[in-house]
Amino acid sequence: MNIELRQLRYFVTVAEELHFGRAAARLHMTQPPLSQTIAVLEATLGASLFLRDRRQVALTEAGAALLPEARRLLEGAAGLGELVRRAAAGESGRLALSFVTPADYSLLPPLLRDYSAAYPTVELVLQEATTDVQVDDLLNDRIDAGLVIPPLSDKAQDRLDYIKVLAEPLVLCAPAGVLPDGGKPVDLSTLRHLPLIIFPRKSAPSLYDAILSCFHDAGLSPVIKQEAIQMQTIVSLVSAGMGLALVPQSVSNLMRPGVEYHALASPTPLVELGLAWRRDNASPVLRGFLELLRKT
Repeated sequence: MNIELRQLRYFVTVAEELHFGRAAARLHMTQPPLSQTIAVLEATLGASLFLRDRRQVALTEAGAALLPEARRLLEGAAGLGELVRRAAAGESGRLALSFVTPADYSLLPPLLRDYSAAYPTVELVLQEATTDVQVDDLLNDRIDAGLVIPPLSDKAQDRLDYIKVLAEPLVLCAPAGVLPDGGKPVDLSTLRHLPLIIFPRKSAPSLYDAILSCFHDAGLSPVIKQEAIQMQTIVSLVSAGMGLALVPQSVSNLMRPGVEYHALASPTPLVELGLAWRRDNASPVLRGFLELLRKT
């Protein structure tokens, strides 16, 4: 069955006017081709849409049933141009974004707030994941972009683009009461008796190496008590008194009972955070997200 939007538009006009002459005038056409178009539509549908006599035109039950659906289809067709324009401009669609935990306590909340304000009709799909998981998801087209801790593997660099977004020092996350009050920067050598809780190296090699370098610079060889892939878990283990941790500074926004954050006396390596995305991803939604990220 092949029904044209033009036929539906003619039908709706006649149904609203209930007069073929007035409907033809409204459509800027003569009456014979209008009557012929309606007749073809009726033949296509296999039912009469109008009751006609010399004095009046009325809708049949079939015509009355068709009228609201025809209006709905015409309204939908009228909105296609705006729908296509918004999609091409990145104003509608879906953005799948993953992020490492430190982003959740630094740039992610204001970034999402600004993006949602600029693109309110885009569906955001968010997922927390370690860098290695995100890279795999990017390469397999499961997400559009990821906030990761570099470096990326050589294989990933061949297919992914990356921009640096943030760099921050490490701070000490220690059980409450282990250090005296006063807020002074802490020398790690005073805490040689406490074991270390740390990310697995596979999940964040640069963060792992930066943490160990702080201990080596202090002349220490830390005893690794526990590894955990979530910052929330690491902080919870510290609050349980199982050891200490060095975490990116933004993680100090994660407050837990039994935990204190302290600056370190010696300068630490900076932990970098950036956005990675597939180089061949031409999504207008992703393009809009990148433009906003670069502005902010």
